[in-house]
Amino acid sequence: MVKLQEVEDEHFTEKPSAAKENVLLASDDEDDDYTDTESEISTDSYATLEEESLYDRIAALKDIIPPKSRHRITSTISSLTSFAKSTVSFGGQSLWILSTSAFLLGVPWALALAEEQQYVQLEREQGIIKGANEMLTPGATSALTAPQAEGQQGAAQPAL
Repeated sequence: MVKLQEVEDEHFTEKPSAAKENVLLASDDEDDDYTDTESEISTDSYATLEEESLYDRIAALKDIIPPKSRHRITSTISSLTSFAKSTVSFGGQSLWILSTSAFLLGVPWALALAEEQQYVQLEREQGIIKGANEMLTPGATSALTAPQAEGQQGAAQPAL
């Protein structure tokens, strides 16, 4: 079994000697700070301060924050980063699906629409030509209207 024993510091065991009129410090000359000459002062910590990097100093600050708070902060940050990663991943996949669907469905539709526009434009031009020919020579048959007029009369002629 371990037995604990309290060891008192010499500074607290010795009573200060009384000065004049029971005052501890009689003059300003005796006002110097108390220094313990028997204790060893470590200078190792001063030497490492110059060699420390900024990262080392920031990493040493983690001891200031209590462990419960550190755990809460790290769990919050990790959940936020995982949410951000999943959001970016989902957004990228959605963008990929939308763009490929637009190419697979939109390009053929656009080509079919352009072809239909060409047919409509061609029919308009033919209508304009037919109207212009009828204005120039009323009653005459043109190459565009001849098969229709002959088809109405009932005489069938072979097509050239």
